[in-house]
Amino acid sequence: MLTKIDAKLRPVESGADEGTPVSVKIRERVKAARRRYNANDNIAEFIEPGELEALLDEVEEKMKGVLDSLVIDVENDHNTSATARRVAKMYVNEVFRGRYVTAPSLTEFPNAERLNELMIVGPITVRSACSHHFCPIIGKLWIGVMPNEHTNVIGLSKYARLAEWVMGRPQIQEEAVVQLADLIQEKTQPDGLALVMEAEHFCMQWRGVKEMDSKMINSVMRGAFLKDASLRREFLSLLPRKA
Repeated sequence: MLTKIDAKLRPVESGADEGTPVSVKIRERVKAARRRYNANDNIAEFIEPGELEALLDEVEEKMKGVLDSLVIDVENDHNTSATARRVAKMYVNEVFRGRYVTAPSLTEFPNAERLNELMIVGPITVRSACSHHFCPIIGKLWIGVMPNEHTNVIGLSKYARLAEWVMGRPQIQEEAVVQLADLIQEKTQPDGLALVMEAEHFCMQWRGVKEMDSKMINSVMRGAFLKDASLRREFLSLLPRKA
């Protein structure tokens, strides 16, 4: 008897699941794993094949509702008739892509020559979005590495790939640089790591105080850069002088 009841219920449950928005399914998996899903978190491991495309469709529908609430006639305005789709693709596939895809693969090499001199990579162009207003953050990033004989050496382009992955989420600059530093530290295990980021925030330039010339500069120092003032000065002195 119980088997028959269960069998009858299965199609109903399956149908209900099919009608559940994909965002709800993903969110439930994240919560079941007791994981965080803040704006600057990566949730790729909870997304199943095909769901990213379904998420794009869902965002498009929700974005149509936003445009409708802004009293924009998307039915007759040729300029905005496809805006909802374009915005959905921009968020899911481009500017917030770092939330939905796994980290870029890295080819690591042993430090065969036992390099132990300061290496600086940059400026790397970084593009992100303020998590408060979803306005662009555009800037430059410099990375300083003090390797040791056990450090994993990665290609120069991989630093830019990692930065793109971390910055491709709604962020605040202070947290983004720390997040990237943690990732590089984990991947390379250097004696010292230093990051400096300088960026323009369009949430200040486009709205609010509308201050066009203001930039934010912040840094993260780890290991030898934190302990050795002369190494820190050397790194900072080698960065391009501001005009």
